[in-house]
Amino acid sequence: MIRSIRACKTAAEERAVVRKECAAIRAAISENDQDYRHRNLAKLMFIHMLGYPTHFGQMECLKLIASPGFPEKRIGYLGLMLLLDERQEVLMLVTNSIKQDLNHTNQYIVGLALCALGNICSSEMARDLAPEVERLLQFRDPNIRKKAALCTIRIIKKVPDLAENFINPAAALLKEKHHGVLLTGVQLCTDMCKVSTEALEYFRKKCIDGLVKVLKDLANSPYAPEYDISGITDPFLQIRLLRLLRVLGQGDADTSDTMNDILAQVATKTESNKNAGNAILYECVATIMSIEDNSGLRVLAVNILGRFLSSRDNNIRYVALNMLMKAITLDTQAVQRQRATILECVKDPDASIRKRALELVYLLVNESNVKPLTKELVDYLEVSDQEFKGDLTAKICSIVEKFPPEKIWYIDQMLKVLSEAGNYVKDEVWHALIVVITNASNLHGYTVRSLYKAVQKAGEQETLVRVAVWCIGEYGEMLVGSAGVLDIEDPITVTEADAVDVVEAAIKRHSLDLTTRAMCLIALLKLSSRFPSCSKRINDIVLHHKGSLVLELQQRAIEFSSIIGRHEKIRSALVERMPVLDEVTYTGRRAGSVPAAVSTSQGAPPSIPNGVAKPTSAPLVDLLDLSSDDTPAPSSFRGDFLQDLLGVDVSPASSQGTNQTQKSGTDVLLDLLSIGTPPAHSSSSTLDMLSPSQDNKSSVDILNTLASPSTTPSAQASSPAGISPMMDLLDGFGPSPAGPETNGPTYPSVVAFESSSLKMTFNFSKEPGNPQTTLIEAQFANKSPNIYSNFVFLAAVPKFLQLHLEPGSSNTLPASGNGSITQKLRVSNSQHGKKSLVMRIRINYKVNDKDVLEEGQINNFPRGL
Repeated sequence: MIRSIRACKTAAEERAVVRKECAAIRAAISENDQDYRHRNLAKLMFIHMLGYPTHFGQMECLKLIASPGFPEKRIGYLGLMLLLDERQEVLMLVTNSIKQDLNHTNQYIVGLALCALGNICSSEMARDLAPEVERLLQFRDPNIRKKAALCTIRIIKKVPDLAENFINPAAALLKEKHHGVLLTGVQLCTDMCKVSTEALEYFRKKCIDGLVKVLKDLANSPYAPEYDISGITDPFLQIRLLRLLRVLGQGDADTSDTMNDILAQVATKTESNKNAGNAILYECVATIMSIEDNSGLRVLAVNILGRFLSSRDNNIRYVALNMLMKAITLDTQAVQRQRATILECVKDPDASIRKRALELVYLLVNESNVKPLTKELVDYLEVSDQEFKGDLTAKICSIVEKFPPEKIWYIDQMLKVLSEAGNYVKDEVWHALIVVITNASNLHGYTVRSLYKAVQKAGEQETLVRVAVWCIGEYGEMLVGSAGVLDIEDPITVTEADAVDVVEAAIKRHSLDLTTRAMCLIALLKLSSRFPSCSKRINDIVLHHKGSLVLELQQRAIEFSSIIGRHEKIRSALVERMPVLDEVTYTGRRAGSVPAAVSTSQGAPPSIPNGVAKPTSAPLVDLLDLSSDDTPAPSSFRGDFLQDLLGVDVSPASSQGTNQTQKSGTDVLLDLLSIGTPPAHSSSSTLDMLSPSQDNKSSVDILNTLASPSTTPSAQASSPAGISPMMDLLDGFGPSPAGPETNGPTYPSVVAFESSSLKMTFNFSKEPGNPQTTLIEAQFANKSPNIYSNFVFLAAVPKFLQLHLEPGSSNTLPASGNGSITQKLRVSNSQHGKKSLVMRIRINYKVNDKDVLEEGQINNFPRGL
């Protein structure tokens, strides 16, 4: 079969061969063929490994396991481990067979059963077969004891409660002379310590001395060919012992003291020129870092890691960097001594080592070493690979911002980074640089001159160009006048034309994006006031962008050219220097501790939680999206809300004030609706509409309809002719010419849902002329003494219904019925008159920081909805 499958040239041929073989195996199964059952199962295992379904052969595994002979059992157990897993119900049928085999006189059959149990044991099987496995831990044959220990590991992972039954047998395994049994015993004790505190305490008291002695004998043992690997005696056992010592010593000072000497001996005597020795040293370092404090051992461990960093093997260096990142939290000074070696790893050709070394350098930086470390990183930035520049730039910027000794150093380092890798610098970094520059008033001249020189050499770095253009626009006169020259500067001469040249060159670079070119236009506007002699040239540059295809640039160019050409008197006031930016506030905003904007409105703004509808007292404001969250909503809905919307006070305080106010209100409304200047004959009707007089109350009543859709207004008198075109622009909000309408039918309120802690009531209403649509107002009352927070109501309806849920009035429900939450629903019934409403609901809320979910179905809707 295998030969024929391998000879197939296409997947279709392979599938045909497999189908043929599976058919033959099924026929043999149905005929209960005893002689070839084990061979058929071997074929099934091969077919299973190719990825074809073999579930029909699972019962054959059980039959072979029940066979008396060893060869059949071996194939049966192998098939059991391959074709089944612990989730299969068929596995329950094999428990009794495994139990019988665990008590078999043939040790090889016992070994088969232990191997299978260790691979596919479920929690039920673990409970049933644990006594047999515990007995086998004292079996005479070491191979059986070894397999029993491995099987026990599986059992205690499946059922941790059984771990206490195995404490004494596991401790006995630690005294074994056979290395295979001892290795599995150590691993069993390690896993037991992780699942049972009782086992952990027992091993700390009873076994620590024996473990130290075993490790000492291994470290000092002479050459043993049976266990020797590269001149080291059984490195696998040594590593397992070190891991167990790590678990026992963590959090226990006495146990840690007991193992200090042997750890120092292993660390100093183990050879590091072979991979096996390096593995032992690594585990020894990990153990030293995990147990209780011993500064001398930790220095020794960090020195070993330093030797690892000098290795030519990339894997060894990588694990050393990982371990040093853990060690830095325990002994920073010891790791600082390896700083030079770690810095060399930042320049390593291997990308993984570079990245991990950079993260470690970032953790090493403090106030005392920030300057030399930053210098090394900035120097490497010049020659680093393109794919590494992004990570390196981000870390340098973070270091410079975190530990700046003085502002001039911070500015110098940031300019170096911007010059070398400005295209990799994030926006918030150069924003922060500008904030620092504005606060360093004595460095304005130095900064703008440094930027001018930098942008001449690295004009392709976009972020550098942005910062330079901004500073030239703000401090251009200091650049030209050589103001605030420091002793460390080289003198340079810059004319007004030179400064404009830099901005002009930047704006002409097509590779630069919209933000940079927009900043250039603003800088030119400011320079037109600071450099009057270049005003004409600047205006020509700005005018060139009046035909730009980018709307933002076109608009700025038109506005700025108008300011330069026509408004010279106000230009100097418009382009004054930016005020000093609050460094503390900006830093707080970046950290997320300061709100982005502070309300300056008088009075407390309304507390509107996320996801809750705004007060319905001003529906037209919401409709036109002209509301302000900083403005308190009016306490009650009155007829003068349109005046509030327009910002117009039309109260008849005096005749003159009334006329002016009405006119301004007219202009505002016409501007709002983009109508233009009203004709003379319609102005009176417009003023009438804005007037709060009783005669023209219809416009307010019309908008009242929007505020309360569940109530139907009575018939209104016809409105003045001037209102009609205005309201047409608002999509026909004007009064309907139809005759008076009567209120729709009334429906009784129903208790839609009630539990021991919550009550929900539905109130119903209909829209006139739309019987298919039902408006529901849900009211939620809290029956318990606890406050409900994060209250969310959800509903679902069948396909013949359409449901629209509005946000609730709050997300906090007061305790003991001292308040309620209301939420409006709109349900449209496409089968109105044929099918009644039905709804499933789900309510989520928190009580004492615990999530609560309540669900139900509502079938008691009034008839006719």
